[in-house]
Amino acid sequence: MIRNTVLALLGAALLLIGVVVVRTLNYGGTAASVEQVSLPEVPAFDANIIAQRLGEAIRFETITVIAGDPRPGLEGPWLDMQAWMEATYPEFHASASKETIPGGYSLLYTWAGSDPSLSPILLMAHQDVVPVNIGTEGDWEAPPFSGAIQNGYIYGRGAIDDKGSMVALFEALNALAEDGFQPRRTILLMLGHDEEVSGSGAGTGIELLRSRNIVPDMVLDEGFMAIENNPLTGETLAFIGVAEKGYLTVEITASAEGGHSSTPPRDSATIQLARTLIALEENQMQADLSNEPVSTLLESAASDMPFIQRMAFANPWLLGFAIEDAAEKSAPFNAMIRTTTAPTMLVGSAKENVLAQRATAIVNFRIHPNDTEEDVIAHIEHVTRNIEGLTVKAGTSGIRGAGASPVSPIDNRAYAILHAVAKDATDGASVAPGLVLGATDSRYANAITENVYRFMPALMSLEELSGFHGTNERISVENMGRMARGYAQIILAMDAPE
Repeated sequence: MIRNTVLALLGAALLLIGVVVVRTLNYGGTAASVEQVSLPEVPAFDANIIAQRLGEAIRFETITVIAGDPRPGLEGPWLDMQAWMEATYPEFHASASKETIPGGYSLLYTWAGSDPSLSPILLMAHQDVVPVNIGTEGDWEAPPFSGAIQNGYIYGRGAIDDKGSMVALFEALNALAEDGFQPRRTILLMLGHDEEVSGSGAGTGIELLRSRNIVPDMVLDEGFMAIENNPLTGETLAFIGVAEKGYLTVEITASAEGGHSSTPPRDSATIQLARTLIALEENQMQADLSNEPVSTLLESAASDMPFIQRMAFANPWLLGFAIEDAAEKSAPFNAMIRTTTAPTMLVGSAKENVLAQRATAIVNFRIHPNDTEEDVIAHIEHVTRNIEGLTVKAGTSGIRGAGASPVSPIDNRAYAILHAVAKDATDGASVAPGLVLGATDSRYANAITENVYRFMPALMSLEELSGFHGTNERISVENMGRMARGYAQIILAMDAPE
């Protein structure tokens, strides 16, 4: 009897191991195949000249801080930079018409194609940058608005986000115009003026295009690039953003009796708020790897993963605990697989010896495509159900809120071209669709087309990416040449007959 039981257990264990191994070996085999595209020849680009021009663009301090920026009287840097654009890229400006989008300083260029039956492409970037944290200016290796070029890098706020893309797009378009290129397919270029605070310029621009019944065949904005030694595979992996997370800010207030700090109650408003934040921290929203775009990302990258890691993703029903453990140790991976919870601002009493009658936390949620804004509110109410005196208010202080974007297709020519350009820019590295963790202006474009992508043809290290919105934001001179070339390839490939 014991022998039979042991044999049965051994057989079950062997069967389980066999299932796990087979699933692991086959994992990634069902990832969507991508059409092979031959990339066209493009003009030659001088990366050093492009770097100098990016440095010039960085010196225009187009800083936005709150919705409505730039405020009246402070629009000078935008107007000066737009005059610089015209002077620096005359061939493109002679080929395309330019209009200022109503309500601000966003620009829309139209380079008319010869065949009106072809849907246009829409290229996007933004002119504004985030400020530098006060007191950190001296931590920079070069002043943050100097546009200095040293050690093979251009330093300054906006180098990565997003003047690097803006300048590289201008370089590509201007070189093509100078080379005598005449597009068959209309090319649109939209440059938002306030992406970092509200994106109202791009939102209005997309509404303008919708009113004109324009349905782009491809929209391309910032968001992803190729990353060396990325945490997912340890190898170089090019991410093409096919969706982006939503954004919801929630104000949570705990109310209680105030009074003198010499006689504090056991459950003050501040303590109740602290319990709320701990409850949200310890009860994260559910992760789910089964839906796009995360499922297709993992499957596309599976061949580059170490075997044990690949085994976990192939068998989450058995090894889900290992995935959760990895998420706890890696903030980027955690953000990729779930809606994240980030308390960012706290307000309590106005004086050190006065108990707060109302203690408030601002909590920012980045919404995964698996969830909705309603799911977030329901989650907050569920995990704080036993805490008294709470009120929850969504979308406060004029802060924008929006659900996650739809997931763009990866079985069309637009994605195939981006896939080919990404491989060319990285000497054949793997390419995968990805979920952009932040918000971009392109989120508005889903109102006019399903083909919205977020990719810049650059190759960066994790160290370089640490400057994103931080100290020593920089981009390599080599990448500026690579990006101009990549954008030119995309424009010409999208214009070529299928």
